[in-house]
Amino acid sequence: MGAASSSFSELPTNDYLKKLAGTEPLSSIDPFWNQLLSFSFLSPISRFIPDTDPQIADARLLEESTSSICKNLALNNCRTGNFGALVRNFLVRATELKASTQCDDNIFTWQTYNALFIIRSLCKYFVENLSEELILQQFDATNEPEGETEGSGSLTEELMNSLAELLVDVPVVSFTYALHLEALNTLLVLLSIQMYQPQAASNFFHYRCIMQGKCSIHACLLMKALLRNYINQEKCPAELFKASNNSSGMLYNITSSVASGIWNVVTLGMGGGAKKKEEECFNEALLSNQSILFILVLANHCTGERSLNNPYRQALYSFTNSQDESSNSNPTQAIATFKLDFSKLYDTLCITLKDDQTTLLLYLLLHRNAYMKAFILSRTNIDSLVMPILQILYHAQDRNSHHIYMALIILLILSEDDLFNKAIHDIVIKTVAWFKERTINEITLGGLLILVVIRTIQYNMTRMRDKYLHTNCLAALANMSSHFNNLHPYVAQRIVSLFAQLCKKHTRLIEQIRVAAIDGPQETLQENGIKALESDIDQDYVQDLAVLEEVIRMVLEIINSCLCSNILHNPNLVYSLLYQKELFTMFRTHPTFQDIIQNIDTVLSYFSSRLELNGQNLSPSEVLTTIKEGAVQFRKDRLKKFPELRFKYVEEESPEEFFIPYIWSLVFHSSHMYFNPARIMLFSLAVS
Repeated sequence: MGAASSSFSELPTNDYLKKLAGTEPLSSIDPFWNQLLSFSFLSPISRFIPDTDPQIADARLLEESTSSICKNLALNNCRTGNFGALVRNFLVRATELKASTQCDDNIFTWQTYNALFIIRSLCKYFVENLSEELILQQFDATNEPEGETEGSGSLTEELMNSLAELLVDVPVVSFTYALHLEALNTLLVLLSIQMYQPQAASNFFHYRCIMQGKCSIHACLLMKALLRNYINQEKCPAELFKASNNSSGMLYNITSSVASGIWNVVTLGMGGGAKKKEEECFNEALLSNQSILFILVLANHCTGERSLNNPYRQALYSFTNSQDESSNSNPTQAIATFKLDFSKLYDTLCITLKDDQTTLLLYLLLHRNAYMKAFILSRTNIDSLVMPILQILYHAQDRNSHHIYMALIILLILSEDDLFNKAIHDIVIKTVAWFKERTINEITLGGLLILVVIRTIQYNMTRMRDKYLHTNCLAALANMSSHFNNLHPYVAQRIVSLFAQLCKKHTRLIEQIRVAAIDGPQETLQENGIKALESDIDQDYVQDLAVLEEVIRMVLEIINSCLCSNILHNPNLVYSLLYQKELFTMFRTHPTFQDIIQNIDTVLSYFSSRLELNGQNLSPSEVLTTIKEGAVQFRKDRLKKFPELRFKYVEEESPEEFFIPYIWSLVFHSSHMYFNPARIMLFSLAVS
């Protein structure tokens, strides 16, 4: 093959690949390795596209074309030890890598990268097709005298530790960018065994190795390096994906080695139709993307096992601001693990929050890192963070339920802070292009937040019907309610409209229950009354009614909290309540709502009386003026006092049950690597 054009169909019969996977043992110092590794190619990075799409991902095509080679190597390697020889060849090169980058020896760096790409490709096959015990045997099988005992995992640990050191010690420059990317890919592949054999992470040698082995020594520096990669948002260097315009897809600077022909078939020039998609892919910050995915994997495994400490989780939760000398002076906080520029991290979070993985990282930082949480809450430009969160919720129909849920949890955590609740009503937003319900030229950030959260509740009522989503939405609004200030007329209208919608739903549900009761056994009705009959009614109706009444109660509490705390500065809310005051009549004698309705009735009666004194047929502006004047004289002691609404987010007892499948689904969809969905057992996928 050499530098000639190649096709996927030729890969299984290629002499060099056949030799690697064959029955002939190859020493780690065999000249064969220099021949194999002296080439330039691009790792296929296109996202997974289902079979129904005519542009099937290059990564999938490559794996399908080389599966026979991988299978033969797995079968023969226990006798030849060729895979171990390849890994040892990489390890030797990796130890010299730091010096080579300092002297700009990019040829040596490319050879090291090529070795790692082949290792990752083979590991991918192992992880998807073999048990962990057999994977470890593939690593440790050797025909060399100094070889380790089969299945000990020593070479696996050496490789993982070497990759961690590479990420920490080797600077990211143009000719090491791809190497860093491949190091992250390889580590993700090794840990992806969780997708194919779902069980406690501590049961896997790979996880014990990275959490307790040599790798754990680098936990703080590795987490710092990964966060730095995320902050820098470096695009893939142009020289990594320059391709000629001919249909063969050959790369620049091709050598005469066979490997150039093998791997160049998956470059950008392979097909004209795919070229644009690939170029867009390279415009992404690929290293940043893989870094944040690896952060999430590291921080969310081995969290519930007492026998296995997670140093990466501790590092992520305890790092401090490098620009603040006082950030580590609080004795009640954990000892700082490392320092990072919070301002740069905050700015990067704000501009990348459209992605699931960034939203999840922000959640972890807000929920667990007290230093970062305090920094975020002190920002005067908090709108830069909140606006992307609101946009996620606004476009809920285009997001997965997990992403929506995490965005709401972030708002709930933020709403626990009174300064945040006050600040959002002081920040004025001029124009919101993505808000389509109504043109609003000027609104406070707090007002916009209320609109979007109410819209999310309404969306959930018609589409998702998720009780916990309702609860989190209302909990965030409840925390903010005593700080509602100068609500926009449309915001006040939407609050009351939400209550009206809930009232209609309540009426319909009661009617459904009555119909079910009438259609039920008459003997039961006559003999035992309604209570006995309820046992025969569809329990779904009863459960729905209980949830609905809980939601209605919370909405009333939110309205009451605003009236009790800040009636003077919310005349538009009073106006909207007066306009639809008949809505509250039906609940005056309802035992679930009677106490809270009394306060609202008191307010409505007071302002209704003042309006009557001013005569009939008042204009809207006259009504509003009357309300403003009346609010000044309104005595709050006329209202019954209720406990202050305070909701605090508490993570579930076994959060890994939610986060681990979620994170691996993100790796599946966003890592630019192809994972065979037919073999995945951790989560179900809607793919063909």
